[in-house]
Amino acid sequence: YLAYFSHSLVILVRVCLFQFTYSEFPAQSDTELPPGTPIIQLRLAGDKRKHYEGRVEVYYNGEWGTVCDDDFSIHAANILCRELGYVEAVSWSPSSKYGKGEGRIWLDNVHCSGRERTLAQCKSNGFGVSDCKHSEDVGVVCNQRRIPGFKFISSFTNSVESLNVQIEEVRIRAIYSQRKRVPITEGYLEVKDGGKWRQICDEEWTEMNNRVICGMYGFPGEKGYNTKVYKLLAKRRKKNYWDFGVNCTGNEASLHGCKLGHKVELKGNATCEKGMPVVVSCVPGRAFAPSYTQGFSKAYRVEQPLVRLRGGANTGDGRVEVLKNGEWGTVCDDSWNLKAASVVCRELGFGSAKEALAGGRLGQGMGPVHMNEVECSGFEKSLTECYFNRDALGCSHEEDAAVRCNVPAMGFQNKLRLSGGRNPFEGRVEVLAEKNDSLVWGTVCSDSWGTMEATVVCRQLGLGFASNAFQETWYWPGDVRADDVVMSGVRCSGTEMTLAQCLHHGKHLHCPRGGGRFAAGVSCSESAPDLVLNAQVVEHTTYLEDRPMYILQCANEEHCLSSSAATATPSSYRRLMRFSSQIHNNGQSDFRPRAAHNSWVWHDCHRHYHSMEVFTHYDLLSLNGTKVAEGHKASFCLEDTQCEEGTEKRYECANFGQQGITVGCWDTYRHDIDCQWIDVTDVVPGDYIFQVVINPNYEVAESDYTNNIMKCRCRYDGHRIWTYNCHIGERR
Repeated sequence: YLAYFSHSLVILVRVCLFQFTYSEFPAQSDTELPPGTPIIQLRLAGDKRKHYEGRVEVYYNGEWGTVCDDDFSIHAANILCRELGYVEAVSWSPSSKYGKGEGRIWLDNVHCSGRERTLAQCKSNGFGVSDCKHSEDVGVVCNQRRIPGFKFISSFTNSVESLNVQIEEVRIRAIYSQRKRVPITEGYLEVKDGGKWRQICDEEWTEMNNRVICGMYGFPGEKGYNTKVYKLLAKRRKKNYWDFGVNCTGNEASLHGCKLGHKVELKGNATCEKGMPVVVSCVPGRAFAPSYTQGFSKAYRVEQPLVRLRGGANTGDGRVEVLKNGEWGTVCDDSWNLKAASVVCRELGFGSAKEALAGGRLGQGMGPVHMNEVECSGFEKSLTECYFNRDALGCSHEEDAAVRCNVPAMGFQNKLRLSGGRNPFEGRVEVLAEKNDSLVWGTVCSDSWGTMEATVVCRQLGLGFASNAFQETWYWPGDVRADDVVMSGVRCSGTEMTLAQCLHHGKHLHCPRGGGRFAAGVSCSESAPDLVLNAQVVEHTTYLEDRPMYILQCANEEHCLSSSAATATPSSYRRLMRFSSQIHNNGQSDFRPRAAHNSWVWHDCHRHYHSMEVFTHYDLLSLNGTKVAEGHKASFCLEDTQCEEGTEKRYECANFGQQGITVGCWDTYRHDIDCQWIDVTDVVPGDYIFQVVINPNYEVAESDYTNNIMKCRCRYDGHRIWTYNCHIGERR
């Protein structure tokens, strides 16, 4: 009861604060400033990664200038964001994080109480009085939610075209015959300003404006449309035009990044006499082709083979990787910006980039860094067409660039929900399905339900990565009306955007245990580990050893020898292909065994606890892929053998310690440890493929499974063995 009361009190306080915000700080159009208050205009500029952040710039006395970070506070940031039409500030940044500005530094030592209606009311040294340099220019990040009813009013008519578009919302409003299409690719463009939806006059509208609108809605390009239909409809519709035109360069991530065009003279029915409301028509990427049906038969596939995304939780997110000379490599984040990120996004069939991420934010890659100091115009067809510095060296994978792309609104999240969990990231999976000509919620059969299926659920709901997949959910009381199974036989590859795209039984359900307490469930996480084997270490440490059977008893107990060892005499020898394996965690969270301490197995022979039933497979394959010999880590003692500089070890097997691999660390199994081999006693000389697979049963969820496999060419002449051309993942 106390917990419920506390939670309710927190909600009540938040509601009160929210109401206080809007009553104390009304929309700009309702604000009357005290006489003598300096009239200023604000904008966010510089090296922005989102439209609601940037360097603070002030227009005063006919000139744009900046604000010094001395004494700046979150109160000042809040005033500034509200003046720009955002509900509040999230944070502020000193020391010209968004680049150095130019011209005057208009304000220094700004002190705001938080109750002012404009930054001009805050105490300061006075306009133009400053001892700062542009290296101290302040920046802010605003909450992207707009103040309802906010109305943009230009204080300076001669400065309008240097301001960004400031509106509450943007939408493409489809005509009636196309409203059931998913996604909506064509319709009238409308903006919400002052709480009302308004059209834009197309008299000065350009293709570059179309490109930006399509990009922000997740579409890589724009196309023509039937103007006759829209002209006819426009004559019949009541129009309510916006006060301004729009001027985009074509590289903006959204309309909010464009500059305002000329002010439009509103003359009632005579407004926009020579034109009509703007219509936008977009071309979707191949994976998002519009459909009138509820099912989407095609899973997401990368359209271009030269660039790919890896390590992202959601469709359109990931670390950027480029194929060069048959080898995948990463892109360094030096000079990485929204223009280059948008080229990647459009190349892969998405829209413009929402975010250009640096510093290995979506995990570190492996292999070479193929591109550095990338510079794109923004109109290239592929990232490989952009300029980059071929001589720049010294980038590490800590600087891997990544992107988050705008993707079309497909409504996928409305067809799935998690029920009964303790938080929004977990629960029983419930699907909206058609039954007796009506849509009903029901459960998913948990037979064969695993990590891959959970991964697709978390992606579809936008909840990040799968943390766990559950085959029993009796502890999560879902909606009893949704207990019936509506989906069974689900098998996913992990690349699908929705559960409906996975293989499943269709209308002919088969679920012996039924739904209810045995329904499928998931838990999701915002981050995940990513294990990668160091291929070079394997290649450099491979050798043959003939070892007597009498000292292989522990290994034999763990089934680390081939089947012929069962009849071998103690004095006989086994021929072992030995090597070291160094397994890195390049992800964003620690790799932990799924099993809890109490279910770990003690191995007396090797004197440690095994925390995973299957961790690694070692296989020797013929050139046509047939397995000729195998080894494995039947279970594993996971620990941090070594870490990158600045990262502390957290996991150690000794004394029943915690097991796992920390982000930025690696677990090394040396070539001289038991079972770190393949028994090749019965293998005939010849050419083979040596393959290592980490986490082969997907027992622990990772952000990227494509890098869990390593393959080498291998030659055995009966006396010696060589491994060469080792590589991670599948080659092109």
